[in-house]
Amino acid sequence: MPVRSLRSFMSPVSPTDALARALDRIRPSVRNEHPYIVGGMAAPDVKLNQNESPFDLPAEAKAALFDAFLATPFNRYASEQPHRLVRALAARLGVAPESVVVGNGSNELTYTLGMCLIEPGTPVVLPRPMFALWGKVVNLFGGRLVETGCTEDYGFDLVALEAALRTHRPAFTVVTTPNNPTGRTVGFDDVRRLADVCAETGSILVVDEAYAEFVPDTPSATTLMETHPHVVSVRTFSKAMGLAGLRVGYLVGHPALTAELMKSRLPFGVDPMAETVALWCLDHAERIETIAADLSERTQALYGDVAGRGVEAVPPAANFFLLRLPGRTGRGLQDAFAAEGVAVRTMDGYPELTGFVRVSCGTTSENRRFLEALDTIRSLA
Repeated sequence: MPVRSLRSFMSPVSPTDALARALDRIRPSVRNEHPYIVGGMAAPDVKLNQNESPFDLPAEAKAALFDAFLATPFNRYASEQPHRLVRALAARLGVAPESVVVGNGSNELTYTLGMCLIEPGTPVVLPRPMFALWGKVVNLFGGRLVETGCTEDYGFDLVALEAALRTHRPAFTVVTTPNNPTGRTVGFDDVRRLADVCAETGSILVVDEAYAEFVPDTPSATTLMETHPHVVSVRTFSKAMGLAGLRVGYLVGHPALTAELMKSRLPFGVDPMAETVALWCLDHAERIETIAADLSERTQALYGDVAGRGVEAVPPAANFFLLRLPGRTGRGLQDAFAAEGVAVRTMDGYPELTGFVRVSCGTTSENRRFLEALDTIRSLA
């Protein structure tokens, strides 16, 4: 039998053309986006750029995680949903377990909402500026993004938002309160008013309450759900509860809505170790409340120190705030802090916040280092 040459097995299409054809199969809405990358310093001395809690969990909580690690059979799948955590959250919130969906961080749940609610051309109304992932999800699923602006003090323009809801009758809208990145809040009466407008327009109102623990006197959107079943709350264990590294978030909505959302969920999203520590946090709610109150006080004090230096800053309602210096871009200011070993986050990607950086509240020593860096940067200006 004759030996065939290697050339006879080669594709008539060059590797370059084959790759180009493969890339053409990627949806344009994906190729037009950028990956979500925080960027900045690789290993800062002081890390104040991601709104994290500066306080790790105590040793007893980590011991519970270690016990769960030893007891977990790695050859077996976890439950489709972390049922113990679902029941505990439902009891804490006073809702039916069927109202709660737990995800691998609240970010995953934004994708769940996009998967269920957005088809190509579907209008979605979002106020600006807010957490950029919401707009990214709309674009990735091919929705028609309608954005409304902000007021002079960087709060949402609720009049414009209401008008956009009536004009575009979107599948859903989102309000974040306290809002990342501005730290501004939306009053409960205003949330209820938006819920009324969404009912009239057939829209779902998603209330992103990632930082709700920092405003404990403000009622949660979950209290509206009995009279406004089209309202959905999204929350997280990443911020006040200090579990950013374990990825636990949850969504609360009417059982008829959550039943539909569950159809799009990938199973086994939250592992038993993360569930165990989340349950520990719920069992130690007083500790979490104390930490949130302490962080709020520290943030207000840090903001006061900055404002007292004559630096422009936006008053905070959570564990972070915005600041900017005359004549500097946000990127330039971020780089200047990095040169001092302090990681902050540029806000230049938001047209409304050009020149600002966002600063998270840290420990006492971290906040002191930040203020020293700020003084050095100002002296060099």
